[in-house]
Amino acid sequence: MSDDPQRNFRSAYYEKVGFRGVEEKKSLEILLKDNPLDLEKLSTFSQRFPLPSMYRIHVWKVLLGILPPHSDSQALVGGYRKEQYQDILEALEVMRYINSSTPSTHVYLRMFQLENQVLPRCSETSPPDEDNEDFLSISRAMEEIADDPVDCYWLIKCFVNQFHSKFGDSIPHLPKSLEHYLSQEEPRLLNHLKSTGALARLPYNLWFRRCFAGCLPESSLQRVWDKVISGSCKILVFIALEILLSYKIVLMGVNRPEGVVKFLCNIPQENTDAIVTKAIDLWHKYCGTPIHAV
Repeated sequence: MSDDPQRNFRSAYYEKVGFRGVEEKKSLEILLKDNPLDLEKLSTFSQRFPLPSMYRIHVWKVLLGILPPHSDSQALVGGYRKEQYQDILEALEVMRYINSSTPSTHVYLRMFQLENQVLPRCSETSPPDEDNEDFLSISRAMEEIADDPVDCYWLIKCFVNQFHSKFGDSIPHLPKSLEHYLSQEEPRLLNHLKSTGALARLPYNLWFRRCFAGCLPESSLQRVWDKVISGSCKILVFIALEILLSYKIVLMGVNRPEGVVKFLCNIPQENTDAIVTKAIDLWHKYCGTPIHAV
């Protein structure tokens, strides 16, 4: 979008009267009329702005490759996705891995395992390991965002696959990145976390492997996942950073690492929208704002 003074005035006015997303929604609607859809422009839009809830699932499905960018093929491909879902479901029922009382998130896990050829023998099924717990946490969160079970499974599967294929090598380096930005923003807090032994024990799995599923309520989480799905795992660092900054006073008063971990694994849920907004501002401050042109 070019720097149009009239547009900037309108945007400032809309924001002042509480309609911050009006111009962005119009821009997204223009992008969604393209055939084929421009994935790069959709990604850049999602990096810059929160997706309107009415378009979020559709944009995610396109960016994750669940639906093709050619709009005239989307209904056909959507039908294939539904058939594949039903086939996998029926296979698991026949093999007695699932039944009518199996929790839906565990159904999604077994489907994912079958598709990836890592389904354990029925006699060897054991409690979920850490990787499976990551999957189940993401599944529980996605269930609150996507109503349709077919959409939900495909979104979970493709989100997890994309996250590991695209960011798998980066995940181990995110704690060090968090330490760096915390040293820039609040060195006293960093020194406190180091001296108490809490820094090494922060809930990095919850933050960087589960992408804050089970930490943030879904209304806030989906704004974070907009950024992850459109190509940034760095946003996770800034969400963690802003959580630390927002609860600095509380954390400075805790001297035992287990106390820090307990608090951070159960942060208050009423302030998370503001945390995400501030974290996105920090992310743009340090990493820049993507340039988007309709």
